[in-house]
Amino acid sequence: MTGRGCDPAVPSVAVIGAGVGGCALAARVRQLGWRGPIGLWESGRGPGGRASSRRSRHDPLLRFDHGAPLFSITTTPEPALLAPLLEGGWIEPWSGSLAQLDGQGQLIAGATDPLTQGALYRGRGGMDQLCRGMLELGGTDLQLNGGCLVRHLERSADGGWDLLDHQQQRLGVADWLVLSGTLLAHPRCQALLGWPEPPLQPLVRQLGDGQLERAAAAIASIDCSPRSALLLLIQPPLAEAWRRLPFRLLSFDAAAQARWGLSRLSIQPLEDGRCVVVAHSTAEVATLHADVVGSRSSVARLPGVTPSPQREQELIEALGAALLAVLEPWITSTALQGAEPQLMRWGAAFPEGPGLPSPLTLCPQSRIGFCGDFTSGPGFGRIEGALRSGEELAPRLLAAMGAAPG
Repeated sequence: MTGRGCDPAVPSVAVIGAGVGGCALAARVRQLGWRGPIGLWESGRGPGGRASSRRSRHDPLLRFDHGAPLFSITTTPEPALLAPLLEGGWIEPWSGSLAQLDGQGQLIAGATDPLTQGALYRGRGGMDQLCRGMLELGGTDLQLNGGCLVRHLERSADGGWDLLDHQQQRLGVADWLVLSGTLLAHPRCQALLGWPEPPLQPLVRQLGDGQLERAAAAIASIDCSPRSALLLLIQPPLAEAWRRLPFRLLSFDAAAQARWGLSRLSIQPLEDGRCVVVAHSTAEVATLHADVVGSRSSVARLPGVTPSPQREQELIEALGAALLAVLEPWITSTALQGAEPQLMRWGAAFPEGPGLPSPLTLCPQSRIGFCGDFTSGPGFGRIEGALRSGEELAPRLLAAMGAAPG
């Protein structure tokens, strides 16, 4: 359980969400010389969020980069954490082949969408290495609490924060709170998990902090574009046809998305000759199937979520048929034999602007901050935005805590 440090004069910080924004915040405050207690709370199996990798305990070479297969840096100066991550071997430049598909089924070689502009990078050995690298940069005294969903928030008698699970059992305490995702503040938790209101909302009414009220209202107004992802594991020798495709990342223009219901296709060869294929649906397809979650995903295990195997199978078959139609020039239906398809849903895959304004990302009166790709600024809606938001919040948080950067 994360709590206050041994020195009561040194405040503690709880970060809800171990995605890119939360991990960047933790790494950056350490980079700035602050050594106070930091705990990260993550409902998934491990760090990463949309930059995570699905792995298997029984198959060490298997990984699905099922959210973001890469990330881009489009503005200067580059993030402060980028060079240490490269030097540590946690990330590497991405130089795979890019293409775009038009509505007539024609490939436009090298064409990119907004998510692949700028300098491209990937996690070395899986996208989850981006966040694992930042946690490593943060030091061994960072406490990562995986598989823990914070369901309730309460204000403690000394003005700090209590973190509670769905049974009102205390998970941890901290002097300061940072939300690196929108789930606890956004109304989507009501539709996704059946909660009566976002857990932050009762505190907003109770605390009388005008800045927090404006921040919560801004977060609640952010629309999010969902995605459903079809995951396939292609076995040798069938994987060879997939590995020979003239692209590693295929985007779909507006006409192609309308025709096939797909938005992005990622081809991820594995070291042992197998090949992972990840096909992302359009927002429209994911919205039509908003009640369908992957039965093998961490979301399916959350209280209030009831998977529907029949609806899941129907969506898997529809996405698989669309994929084969797109790849007809190169791939036959036999290339899907033994692929063991899985489904993953990203309910808030891409936030839509304008995002949370920078002045509202820290509310000192209530001891709460916000970071993530939903905050406005360079890279909004992408990994770059999440990375920069964590870095930008770090010195401001330290100053508010009275712990100026070292």
